[in-house]
Amino acid sequence: MVGGGGGMGGGLLENANPLIYERSGERPVTAGEEDEQVPDSIDAREIFDIRSCRARARARSRGAGRGNEWAEAQSLFLHLPHLIRSINDPEHPLTLEELNVVEQVRVQVSDPESTVAVAFTPTIPHCSMATLIGLSIKVKLLRSLPQRFKMDVHITPGTHASEHAVNKQLADKERVAAALENTHLLEVVNQCLSSRS
Repeated sequence: MVGGGGGMGGGLLENANPLIYERSGERPVTAGEEDEQVPDSIDAREIFDIRSCRARARARSRGAGRGNEWAEAQSLFLHLPHLIRSINDPEHPLTLEELNVVEQVRVQVSDPESTVAVAFTPTIPHCSMATLIGLSIKVKLLRSLPQRFKMDVHITPGTHASEHAVNKQLADKERVAAALENTHLLEVVNQCLSSRS
């Protein structure tokens, strides 16, 4: 799953001069979103960029009457800022958003159906880091969302030479679990998910 690359793995960069995009602004939080009495469903913007002040109100309103374990899991999920937009690229000192690998418009969420689909676009068609990037997105979602959510992380159609093979790996729960048992690979994924100073 990991090969070539520079940033976190050393060696030559596959895409030495990527296009860098401006980060989108923070979503303003409305009074209605802070209201503890108003139910609020998970949407694409929250998957892409979660604001903690909205999260606190939501965790309290949703967790009421469902048991401490559910409320605790919901609170953990909702206090994670910038869910996928701030995942680090494994090759460059930039986020996936800054490289336009992830965009809010390519995140589909159905809270009532408990589904999340994230399409990501590698910076070049032969990117050897595509599986690692997809795995990092999938792990972030697995660690952050309530267990009721079914997740689909895939390459944006037509943007990678091996999109079918990468998508097959990312959709295979056993392959993902086996990949996460590899301590070196897990360390690289954790670096992608860590905050940069």
